[in-house]
Amino acid sequence: MIVRIAIGGMSHEGTTFSPLLTDLEDLVVTKGEDLLSDDNLRQLYRQHNVEIVPTLFARGTPSGIIKKSCYQVLKNEILQKIKSAKDLDGICLTLHGAMEVEEVGDGEGDLMSSIRAVVGEDVLISVSLDLHGNLTSKMVESVDLLTAYRTAPHRDAAETRCRAASLLIHAWQNNLKPKIAWIPVPILLPGEKVITELEPAASLYAMIEEVNQVLGILDTSIMVGFAWADVPHASASVVVIAENDRDIAYEQAERLAETFWNRREAFHFDVETYPVDESIDEALSFAQKPVFISDSGDNPTAGATGDIPIFLERLLAKNVKNAVVAAIADAKAVKTCVAEGLGSKISLSIGGKLDTIHAEPLTITGRVTFLSDDSKTAVFQIDGEDSAHNGIEVILTADRRAFISPDQFEALNIDLFSRDIVVVKLGYLFPELRDIAPRSIMALSPGVSNEDIENLPFNRVRRPIYPLDRDFEWSPSRYALR
Repeated sequence: MIVRIAIGGMSHEGTTFSPLLTDLEDLVVTKGEDLLSDDNLRQLYRQHNVEIVPTLFARGTPSGIIKKSCYQVLKNEILQKIKSAKDLDGICLTLHGAMEVEEVGDGEGDLMSSIRAVVGEDVLISVSLDLHGNLTSKMVESVDLLTAYRTAPHRDAAETRCRAASLLIHAWQNNLKPKIAWIPVPILLPGEKVITELEPAASLYAMIEEVNQVLGILDTSIMVGFAWADVPHASASVVVIAENDRDIAYEQAERLAETFWNRREAFHFDVETYPVDESIDEALSFAQKPVFISDSGDNPTAGATGDIPIFLERLLAKNVKNAVVAAIADAKAVKTCVAEGLGSKISLSIGGKLDTIHAEPLTITGRVTFLSDDSKTAVFQIDGEDSAHNGIEVILTADRRAFISPDQFEALNIDLFSRDIVVVKLGYLFPELRDIAPRSIMALSPGVSNEDIENLPFNRVRRPIYPLDRDFEWSPSRYALR
């Protein structure tokens, strides 16, 4: 028997602390057959005789919240394609969980409740999520199934999408109407304190498989939450889904939530952390090179602007001679480099144009040592005219960009192992860099993604919540869902 499933989604992580709004030009929108680019997912659908109804999938680099008009365009197209589809058995969408929308708030909740209103109660809805999502009752009440990543740094995005589809197919084949147990846990942690390969997260996430072995349980998710969103629903949460017995699901969810709560003080950064100047001093004192330093407060993968030049300014002030900074987002500076040409010696005013709260432009003089073919990236060497190994190099990008792998540096003719210090605008190092770093340091630098979240200007989060509040008691409580 053929099962008809609509697919698509919207995946965006939006920080309310960013001065930027995300618009259509900031997103990549995929439609039609391109939605089935994942071979494993395509094989799964073929194996179970699934007829796909494509909508669209929009994704973007983490940034500020989505502009309302942008969201409405995408939402309306998804709804229209679902309305025009006939005899749908299910809907399987890829979401994030931290998509905030201008004047709307909870984007996923609004989208899913709107879809539910269109298709009614009989069509199964399954979604995959990032574990850094902030769940709401509106969202949970609108879906039948949800499942989240189980790794941070993320290694299982494709696996999670397949799991969401498999759960939907299983529920449809067995005529199930799954029961969701959802418990928000009043903990708000930056993702860099929850590395799933390390304790206490490792054993906490290992409990997922243990719970999934309980008779009648379909799936289990532990959500860390997204700390850089000042919204009432920002928090960690636990979700357990049962085939038909919600009491069984809540029994397991309460156990997981209590374990999470009891371990709250054990979560920690997995690398050394220092203020900016101390991190540079520590890097210089270490014999083996290169030392990677994360400029964590200006981390584009957490929604920051990526244009704060404080690290470059401090490296210059300390007379560091062999370092690379990746990267400063400054379209105007890149355009100037392209206009002046490769090898030209010029002065530039870089950074401080997007985040004017935490930064101001920095004037530098040097020469252009690399220009990309698409004119969107330039490498600018400060002070060292004769050798690329004699000065500080700053990578300038026309867009907000995170450098997460050695390949990105190699494409710019930068040999990481010939440098003393490599500054990257990240929180935790992504696996490709983590695996090659002789030593890594996370600098507690200023910016939109400040890791010291207790000093962020929260006004709307639900209180009390750890670690903004510490002197309070909590135990799991049940949330009645449909």
